[in-house]
Amino acid sequence: MKIDLEKSVTKGRYFTLIEGASGESELTFSIASEHMIIADHTDVPEDLKGQGVGKALFLRMVEDARKDGVKIVPLCPFVKSQFGKFPETRDVL
Repeated sequence: MKIDLEKSVTKGRYFTLIEGASGESELTFSIASEHMIIADHTDVPEDLKGQGVGKALFLRMVEDARKDGVKIVPLCPFVKSQFGKFPETRDVL
């Protein structure tokens, strides 16, 4: 699955469009500072729910946060739940 990143000065999003899906999946965030982002929303079309798309977006965000030395504030309930399911990702909390 190819996950892309769009980023401006204040906001960003990870997104993917899977062929045959009813729409785009995304995880959006706000940039609070050079070293902190706020994960604020995750959206996956109904026909893709339960197939690991949201998890893939989350793990990409964690990977990038580690690489860039950024901490994540999980405002989004889905992101918060993923940190609960994957304790090995909590180093970026």
